[in-house]
Amino acid sequence: MNKEELRIVYMGTPDFAVESLRCLVDNGYNVVGVVTMPDKPVGRHQTELSLSPVKQYAMQKGLRILQPEKLKDPVFIEELRSLRADLQIVVAFRMLPEIVWNMPRLGTFNLHAALLPQYRGAAPINWAVINGDTTTGVTTFFLDHHIDTGRIIRRESVPISDTDNAGDVHDRLMVLGARLVTETVDDILSGRVSPVAQDELSDGSLLRPAPKIFKETCRINWNQGIKQAYDFIRGLAPYPAAWTVLTNGSRQTTVKIYETEKESCLPDVPCGTVVTNGRDVFKVALADGFLHLKVLQMAGKKRMSVAEFLRGFHAESVLGVE
Repeated sequence: MNKEELRIVYMGTPDFAVESLRCLVDNGYNVVGVVTMPDKPVGRHQTELSLSPVKQYAMQKGLRILQPEKLKDPVFIEELRSLRADLQIVVAFRMLPEIVWNMPRLGTFNLHAALLPQYRGAAPINWAVINGDTTTGVTTFFLDHHIDTGRIIRRESVPISDTDNAGDVHDRLMVLGARLVTETVDDILSGRVSPVAQDELSDGSLLRPAPKIFKETCRINWNQGIKQAYDFIRGLAPYPAAWTVLTNGSRQTTVKIYETEKESCLPDVPCGTVVTNGRDVFKVALADGFLHLKVLQMAGKKRMSVAEFLRGFHAESVLGVE
């Protein structure tokens, strides 16, 4: 069997999943169906529908699209079975029930944006940057009964620089992952696959999880070192973005912070104190230095440089952050 004969069903939703699908289509693989999330009502009156990036691409290419509300719905299961897939590929989708992942004769594999077994979970890119890692990567693995624990097919690593944010790493892994997906399909087609249990790849170090990130997760703790705060902010940029509360007496203003710079020193003011010249310097004291805030956003406003922010905000009177 060649790649034109191999029947593939692809499952994914966000931008990260589009690149792998595009790579398959552009290189002549036989994608017989695409499964993605249902359209979401948006707008003030919830009367408009937002289509997932994967659906938008699949529509452009005339691919068959399935959008189940529930993955165990008998109607969806029969429709999926009718596609007669030899192989299913999952990139940034939902947890699949066994009746779905066990359906194709060659199995179902997933692309994960981390070097498994590290960073199992929903937000591996964010947590790798938040934790200050200097290396991450992508992994393809066969699905089994548990989340992100299946036998590994391929892994490939990339460096994370000190100036990368989560968006930079996301884009790099998106492209690398698309190539790994096609290489994995080729391996399966040629019978070269020798999947390895994740326990065999563990180096004995503590496994770091990658749980889903919520709004409260993104609040900055100023009672720590500048590296930890710096990594936290870039690990959440550009989305969902770290945030803090500026305080001036009884007045409080919530701001998101997207970019910072480190200044190592021993501040002579308490952690959380704001120091500014009112023009282009706006920095916050931490245990071992200052973090210069460079790009910020107030609620209801556009993202702006610190100079733009200070022109419209009386920051010289700000007492600190919380």
